[in-house]
Amino acid sequence: MVKKCLLYISLFAILISINFLIFIHFYQLSKKQANVQKILAEISHINTPENQFRFSAAPFVLGAYQANIIPGDSRVANLKSIFRKYNSPLYDYADLIVSVSDQYQFDYRLLPAIAMQESNLCRVIPDNSYNCWGWGIYGDTVLRFPSYKESIETVAKGIKEEYIDKGLITASAIMEKYTPSSKGSWQHGVNTFLTAWE
Repeated sequence: MVKKCLLYISLFAILISINFLIFIHFYQLSKKQANVQKILAEISHINTPENQFRFSAAPFVLGAYQANIIPGDSRVANLKSIFRKYNSPLYDYADLIVSVSDQYQFDYRLLPAIAMQESNLCRVIPDNSYNCWGWGIYGDTVLRFPSYKESIETVAKGIKEEYIDKGLITASAIMEKYTPSSKGSWQHGVNTFLTAWE
């Protein structure tokens, strides 16, 4: 009888210990899960358009935009996010795009918007051209660049000197010279991307 009692007490103690360990395990798991949910909620909050693109409330008058790259400037991160989403080779050039856009004083989204319209962000371009903007491409003529860096710098300078400095500061005005055969679809596409990336 005493042995039976001791056996029951031992089994009871073992079951209590097992239950306690299970409780501790699930408590730790729920704590980890709560931390993961908190982090995911913070990321979701940051990725909402009103927070992610807070530095890009530029007017549609493309030549009127001025900004400087400063620590905490989210424009490079915004472009990288877009380029990653579309698997674009421009991902490694987001800093340069923001920098030349600031240098020539136009909206940093303009070059990517034109590249999206012309080449699906460089995914469909003439072989070995590094030309995502259709710059100097007409008929059988294809302007090729030695690198994306040189094409970005050349196109940015050209946009500034040949378009913005000549008063062509909206997508529709740029379209009339950039691709005169377009019946409005080019400017519609560029404006759509500019708006989507605000």
